[in-house]
Amino acid sequence: MRILLVRLRLIGDVVFTTPVIRALRRHYPDAHIAYLVEPSAVEVLRNNPHLNEVILAPRRRGVRRLLDDVSLARRLRRKRFDMVIDLHGGPRAAWLTVATGAPTRIGYEMPWRSRIYTHRVQRSPDLFPRHSVLNQWDLLGPLGIGECTPEHDPVEMAPDKTNTARVALQLGAIPVTADHQLVVVHVSAGNAFRRWPEESFVAMILALIRTDPRRRIVITAGPSDEDAVRRIGDAVRQHLPSPEPLVPFFDRDLGELRALIARAAVYIGGDSGPMHIASTTRTPIVAMLGPTLAERSRPWRDPKFAAEMVDAGPLPCRPCNQRRCIPGDFRCLTSITPEQVVTAVERVLR
Repeated sequence: MRILLVRLRLIGDVVFTTPVIRALRRHYPDAHIAYLVEPSAVEVLRNNPHLNEVILAPRRRGVRRLLDDVSLARRLRRKRFDMVIDLHGGPRAAWLTVATGAPTRIGYEMPWRSRIYTHRVQRSPDLFPRHSVLNQWDLLGPLGIGECTPEHDPVEMAPDKTNTARVALQLGAIPVTADHQLVVVHVSAGNAFRRWPEESFVAMILALIRTDPRRRIVITAGPSDEDAVRRIGDAVRQHLPSPEPLVPFFDRDLGELRALIARAAVYIGGDSGPMHIASTTRTPIVAMLGPTLAERSRPWRDPKFAAEMVDAGPLPCRPCNQRRCIPGDFRCLTSITPEQVVTAVERVLR
């Protein structure tokens, strides 16, 4: 049996599919299981013990994208997969699924694309209060695989010894020791609907430092938001007698970020890919949710590992499709106060 999973992006969405990988390995212990993913999320799958192969789908633009896809389709067809599960449902993923020529093709019931699948599954509405892991798990229904629980099938990202050693070396050189309490604060997100205001991050970080001088704060961000790290760090330093509590850290990839989070006492951030990477560790999590619901995005792992979702409470515009803020002020995020987040952090640390 040769099985291909297709989930091209994004980081958090790929994390949400990892329970599916484990379930397939249990159900088909001798199968060759491959996963097709774009480069931005490949680190989530690297060293996954349940996969035999990770296949990269280049993400270029224009004519080059077309040429890449034609070449990729030929490669996939030569691999002679018996089954393809399209965990994505987008036009590109659907086209690559049918291009494999696999006799069994499982996907969501989607307008204009459903006929390419031999088995179709109803897709949960985007704003429905149901966890994204369960939406992916639905695609295992035609295979007779049972229910999914966070205790039995948590999300996972395999730790890497090299990344763990690099992070330990970098922190040790600063130094950050066992006597310190390491706090990771991720300040960026994929869109404005998930990005807490910078001034709120500043106030929250200052409150955490003033409450316990043993704390060492690492501010992280994605490649497109590195300036936000500088701005927030500079604003915090203006109010500190010493720069010592702010720890410089330049995560080169998602693997090192995971190693850093695993070393931390707590992770703080919005509803973004790194928050879901944090879910693959045992580190306590505090997440600020804007337009998304906790029922859909909370960490999918054993509840014995602490996690708090902080949100603005009921709003007539929440949840939303994150295309246009109807009130215009992103109140689902701006209404969350630094005091609320600090209280949640102190609670999970206890």
